Amino acid sequence: MIYFTYGEPPSGVFFSQVTDVLNYLEEKHHCSIRLVAFISLHDFSKKKKEILNHRKNAIVLPMLPKAPYWKFSVLTLWFICLFLKPQAVIARNVIAANMALRIKNKCSVKKVCFDGRGAMKAEWTEYPIPVPSSWKNNIRQLENNAVNNSYFRIAVTQKLVEHWQSEYHYSSTKHVVIPCTLNSNFKVKELDAAEINEIRSSYGFNNEDLVLVYSGSASGWQSFALLKPLMLDFLQQTQNNKLVFLSNEDAIIQSLINEFPNQVSRKWLKHEEVTSFLVACDWGILIREQSVTNKVASPTKFAEYLSAGLPVIISENLGDYTEFVKNNDCGIIYTEQKSLSISKKPFLERNRLIHLVQQNWTKSAQDGQYKKLIEELL
Repeated sequence: MIYFTYGEPPSGVFFSQVTDVLNYLEEKHHCSIRLVAFISLHDFSKKKKEILNHRKNAIVLPMLPKAPYWKFSVLTLWFICLFLKPQAVIARNVIAANMALRIKNKCSVKKVCFDGRGAMKAEWTEYPIPVPSSWKNNIRQLENNAVNNSYFRIAVTQKLVEHWQSEYHYSSTKHVVIPCTLNSNFKVKELDAAEINEIRSSYGFNNEDLVLVYSGSASGWQSFALLKPLMLDFLQQTQNNKLVFLSNEDAIIQSLINEFPNQVSRKWLKHEEVTSFLVACDWGILIREQSVTNKVASPTKFAEYLSAGLPVIISENLGDYTEFVKNNDCGIIYTEQKSLSISKKPFLERNRLIHLVQQNWTKSAQDGQYKKLIEELL
């Protein structure tokens, strides 16, 4: 079996949701899966080395000649499958699935599994994704093909399955829902009040501070324009209210820093430093606008917040997660009409959230779904 990615560079998400998943499946389910990754020529050697550091037997190749002309790379994929003789291909995202479907039954490949990470056509329509218009014009047809002509499917949320049903008349039950999970090395580490205070002090927060954290990118679907009114209300309540962005630079973030220099800051941390910093905070922010892209999404930051014991301020209709917050009392659901009224949670409540994420967003928690996936494809 091979797991195939196209046009996705190595990143924290890639290593958590691709290489870590493959390592888990091989260890727990004793199946052999070869990673085949087509990546950009830009910094190709560096990116290839990063992938091989996480997956030693991966085949990493340059896209030919570049992403929009994916059909030129189908022949290369066909040659790889002639050599490796896989019976099944798990293809990450729409383009990879269409490439795999083109070689199905023309070599050893008999089954294609579409690993659907979101609503691609909706995302390209709703946000300024830098791809040629000709590619955008074809994306609905390509996504329909991936959804309805694949042998099996992975969806990151039940809401994504419902989107397939309404948008593409998907009627099969041959799918599993597997959300974005934490790395396999995640271990439950319960907190105590003294430890939390020590970590807070190391980052310059005192006991009176109420610290909100936003961890993630400043991409369009993150909806920073919605975030600013919420943050203004919070920051104006008291000078002990603090806001930290673990994010790249953005004009809205900078405007908040300029207006509240003693309350707002931005940091860029290494991946392994993030959890420790989150423990020093009190609430995580996950506010997004009401787009189809967000309604089917599985944001990795949700589980990361809970893994540090942080309750989440979440917007309405965000994937399967808004309902989870409501049903499990692990945050608040924010609407634009509400003023933000929150307080610190005691460490025992924070530990409950850590166990909650262990029960739902670890790979072992999703093992039944992974088992069903492997049984279908072998």
